[in-house]
Amino acid sequence: MLVFKGAAEVRLVNGSSHCAGRVEVKQQGQWGTVCGDYWSMDDAAVVCKELDCGSAVGAHQYGHFGPGSGPIWMDDVACNGTESALSDCKHAGWGEHDCAHTLDAGVTCSEYTGFRLVNGSTPCGGRVEVQVLGAWGTLCASRWDLSDAHVLCRQLNCGFAEAIPGGEHFGRETGPVWRDSFHCDGTEAHLAQCPVITLGASPCSHGNTAAVICSGVPWQYQAEVLPGQTLASPGAIWRALPAQTDRSALGELSTERRMPCSPVPRMAVVSLLSPGSAGFASLRLVGRGSRCDGRVEIFQHGMWGRVLDDEWDVQEASVVCRQLRCGEAGTAYNPPKPERGTGPVGLRGVRCAGHEANLALCNTSLPESALAAGVAEDVGVICRGSRWVRLVKGTGRCAGRVELYYQGTWGTVCDDGWDLSDAAVVCHQLGCGGAVEAAGSAWFGEGSGQIWLDGVNCSGAEAALWDCPAGPWGQHDCGHKEDAGVICSEFVALRLENSDGCSGRLQVFYYGTWGSICSNSMTLDTVSLACKELGCGDGGSLETLLPSGRVSGPAWLDNVQCGEKTSSFWQCPSTPWNPQSCEDLRDEIHITCNGNSEQPGHHCHPSSCSLGPFGAEQSGSPHSPACVP
Repeated sequence: MLVFKGAAEVRLVNGSSHCAGRVEVKQQGQWGTVCGDYWSMDDAAVVCKELDCGSAVGAHQYGHFGPGSGPIWMDDVACNGTESALSDCKHAGWGEHDCAHTLDAGVTCSEYTGFRLVNGSTPCGGRVEVQVLGAWGTLCASRWDLSDAHVLCRQLNCGFAEAIPGGEHFGRETGPVWRDSFHCDGTEAHLAQCPVITLGASPCSHGNTAAVICSGVPWQYQAEVLPGQTLASPGAIWRALPAQTDRSALGELSTERRMPCSPVPRMAVVSLLSPGSAGFASLRLVGRGSRCDGRVEIFQHGMWGRVLDDEWDVQEASVVCRQLRCGEAGTAYNPPKPERGTGPVGLRGVRCAGHEANLALCNTSLPESALAAGVAEDVGVICRGSRWVRLVKGTGRCAGRVELYYQGTWGTVCDDGWDLSDAAVVCHQLGCGGAVEAAGSAWFGEGSGQIWLDGVNCSGAEAALWDCPAGPWGQHDCGHKEDAGVICSEFVALRLENSDGCSGRLQVFYYGTWGSICSNSMTLDTVSLACKELGCGDGGSLETLLPSGRVSGPAWLDNVQCGEKTSSFWQCPSTPWNPQSCEDLRDEIHITCNGNSEQPGHHCHPSSCSLGPFGAEQSGSPHSPACVP
């Protein structure tokens, strides 16, 4: 392992912004990739810091952002996280590797450098504050929903979201208010991994700030109790641990109460499990795309660990589902090999009667002989409360084929009777505004597997699609050629109209219609980000010799103000959406980018290529399926 000094230029390519993508370094005047062998979050953290992209939220291996080409400059990278440049980290030597481009390393960074909850009575409830490149500000609640809140609670090790109170429940904001809208599906590990849109957002009204009350905080208190002493706390569980327990591994007790209760017969270590936390809210289900379905992990001593058992069944699964408020247990299972965990073991062996409120109340002190008869394996649960909706094969999260997650499987919805009222419920449920089209006849391509619902008949006021009248789950007389789809008002995309490839009039798709973008406050930073979104290079120029006349059709946006460090066109502040943002043709934006529209593995007709805010390409009408490799 060698150490090299002197910063080599680094960049991230093939991602949705300059803060996510395949890692490439420039050496001897040529760009090359980095092998993903032993690639870690410490390595990713150095890259993010070097690029002024905040903190690392993902360290990707195995060509996550596609295979690169040319030399593989670095292998066996071993950063400690404190280096100022990737080239300062230990590695095998420039150009020395035993790697292929299928293993190219990637990174996802966050411009958001901190998240916290303030003004609550516990660390797991309060007004949401976000740190953007060092500056703390309150998050506007314009698009804040339970899916976003679930992700933040999990990120803060606070269980899951129980409520998202509105108004000034946790006091009025101080300092800046960020208009960024997070669009999580609820499965992300970190809020910074969710797609973000700022473009077109209205100014945040006073008191309309995001807030959340999470189910609990995973902390444990321990104390030593001498013979004859007692220790209690109302509403808490004190559990005696063996006297030989290693005290160096235990935290400190912040408060101690001595109350009349059964004395401890000899010196012991006593563990406090707080209600709603440590044993109450310290479980999670991972690996399956839903917080109510997946492999079980438990939070102990500041880290998440696997749960292993040799007789895992529906009694234990019922306790897990009850604790996570995911309804009844549907299935208790041992995950197949690809889904098994690899980290530390948090709990080995557990026996529940099935009525316990949380897993900590089950018998978790099984003797070794009880586990010797079988092989303890990772355990998993599918809870009946695990139901999700998504839109797929569209051109963004707000358009596509409707799919429902039920009993551990994704399936489609039949288009019999499918109309705008049904579509409106889906759009509202996903935080995508209203419905502009209820598509049938597999408009977004045919699905596969289950068809979960048929004869859906929503009024439009339901909170979720499964609250609408419909036939029983899984009963239908449909084929996948009748799969239902949706286009929501908040679906947005970008294109160059009348384009010869990478030049033309810049237009945005919003509320079901293509419209112009006006040129007030337009800078080359904005042009550059638009070109990047369109796959047309990393820069461009504004066309200024334009004819006069009235704009035909809507002009959706004005005063789009992208900064030098803004990572995505969709995160640029602007005036709110308005179909009459400008009226003269000379105010419309026409640009010429410095690249071409062909991207590796994709092809669209150059006169109509466009890109949704989350990286999905589309061709022609926004109603048509995405471009395919």
